[in-house]
Amino acid sequence: MPFPVEEYFYRAKIYNDNVAKISAHNAKGKSWYMAVNDFADLTHEEFNARYVGGLRKKGTSTPYTPTTKSPQELGNPASVDWRQKGAVTPVKNQGQCGSCWAFSTTGSVEGAHQIATGNLVSLSEQQLVDCSGPEGNDGCGGGIMDQAFEYILKNGGICSESEYPYTAADGTCHSCQVVATISSYGNVATDSEGALETAIVRQPISIAVDASSWQFYGGGVYSQPCGQQLDHGVLAVGYGPGYYIVKNSWGPSWGESGYIQLTTSGNECGILDDPCYPTV
Repeated sequence: MPFPVEEYFYRAKIYNDNVAKISAHNAKGKSWYMAVNDFADLTHEEFNARYVGGLRKKGTSTPYTPTTKSPQELGNPASVDWRQKGAVTPVKNQGQCGSCWAFSTTGSVEGAHQIATGNLVSLSEQQLVDCSGPEGNDGCGGGIMDQAFEYILKNGGICSESEYPYTAADGTCHSCQVVATISSYGNVATDSEGALETAIVRQPISIAVDASSWQFYGGGVYSQPCGQQLDHGVLAVGYGPGYYIVKNSWGPSWGESGYIQLTTSGNECGILDDPCYPTV
């Protein structure tokens, strides 16, 4: 079907406006920069409607008390990166389906399973989309990680991505061969840098954030006022001096090959508000 001329010029204007916005931001010399990416022909409202908002959380970001202790004072290493330890699968892409919560869930289960068994297996987000409705999730309409963990626990495990592949659409739940299990799940103490950092030392952690301002993130340590609505599920896979390493589910062409560095100064984007994890 031919691309409508009116739509072409409409998208071209949005693209040009966004490029100007990106250039203006980068000229300010901040700690992070913007980049032209797959979302450059979308308005801010269109982007948020299509790629943000899949997390069905209760409440909003809350104030926190900064820690005064360094990683060493907490008994933690100065930096951790679970990618380097073989506990993180390649960056995935949720597409235009509000399934971020499923990708956050599989990411933390993949990490915990690898740490416990030495075997990294890419797990099925589609199974969670199709099957965890009874636990309270709504497929592409949104969900939360705790309810996905509950499904995995009740189901006796989760299947592989290869056997139950992702379609970016709601489907019918069907049986498959379980390849990873969990024994329980829990929450990290909220509003505490030290608690989240200590949790990340043990394993990758599912986190809830406000990602409505991430559309053109290209690299560097993200540090600016975020919104207050926890609307996106992602995965904390490590930290370094002054930043958390966060895996997203918008494909490897976004951000730093699919990742974002979030400053540890302040409760950036609500990262400290609702971290959770599975136990294998």
